Amino acid sequence: MDFDLSGFQLAHVSDDMHGVLREQRVILGLTQKQVADKAEILLQQYQKLESGERNIMTCSFKLACKVIEALEMDISKFYHGDYVIGEEVYDSPEGLRYKKTGKLTTEDIK
Repeated sequence: MDFDLSGFQLAHVSDDMHGVLREQRVILGLTQKQVADKAEILLQQYQKLESGERNIMTCSFKLACKVIEALEMDISKFYHGDYVIGEEVYDSPEGLRYKKTGKLTTEDIK
């Protein structure tokens, strides 16, 4: 049975903050390198946060602030879990797409 998910939003559980980082980066149309450069951190540092290898909630406050600000997110809202709801999506023949950008939810920025 197929369901039309148009108009629904993706949801992230609070222990999946690395997924929120990735989604926000893709929505902004940025590469991992561009986020790292904006945050003035090493690419590898950002990659570890986005992959979940390192937890943004337990890294240094300064590093967390730099990354969250580079992703144009509010630090207080991020900390309190207000970024758990993703962008609105719609169903396409290729899969779910973000309504705002038209990108597949599984697609990354090259």
